Amino acid sequence: MAEYTEHEIAATIDHAILKPDLTRDEVNAELDIAREWGVFSVCVRPSDIAYAVNYLQGSSVAVGTVIGFPHGTTSTAAKVAEAQQALEDGATELDMVLNIGWLRSGLDAEVEADIRAVVDTADGVIVKVIFETAYLDDEQIVRACALTAAAGADFVKTSTGFAGGGATVDHIRLMRANTDPRVQVKASGGVRGLESAIDMLDAGATRLGTSASSTILGAARRAASGESGESGVDSSSY
Repeated sequence: MAEYTEHEIAATIDHAILKPDLTRDEVNAELDIAREWGVFSVCVRPSDIAYAVNYLQGSSVAVGTVIGFPHGTTSTAAKVAEAQQALEDGATELDMVLNIGWLRSGLDAEVEADIRAVVDTADGVIVKVIFETAYLDDEQIVRACALTAAAGADFVKTSTGFAGGGATVDHIRLMRANTDPRVQVKASGGVRGLESAIDMLDAGATRLGTSASSTILGAARRAASGESGESGVDSSSY
């Protein structure tokens, strides 16, 4: 297991603020966590983008959002419109859900076109493609990796965190081994503690989607100071 500093891990974290029932005060608390720990970005609900950009003004934390979330079944036109609005509101990264049913049906051309439409709309803004690996077998994951790369997206990503299964080390290794080297890998869903975060990074992930940032980074800080144990493991879904 490789060693990572608190700051190295923080630089990989997209702090997820995506639960549908979060109040404005709860969103504020999560944005404060992101700023306090210096994570790379927050990934917020589309309706919270402009608010989060304003709230985090003056910090180094970027603001990303989700497209076609969490099912991926909205039309391509709807995903494009959602991406356009997200960019207008200030999002600097887009995490889109591919059309899972199309992928499982073998409709590869349609899946690639769906992704490409969002990539073209993003016009250089980072696009991550969520596979929802809990619903896919290895062959489908490998095809999704190829389609994502062909469509010009920047990341392959495991999960939404809302499908009853999240990232696994085996899936991260599979995705890294079967994706163009220029495309990065994001582990999301179930990354709730320092050990799991390190396992995902060791397996080839370069970004972590999690709502347990304070738990992970707090454990990294304690480990650096010689304290043992990983207390307070977050039980959230993402």
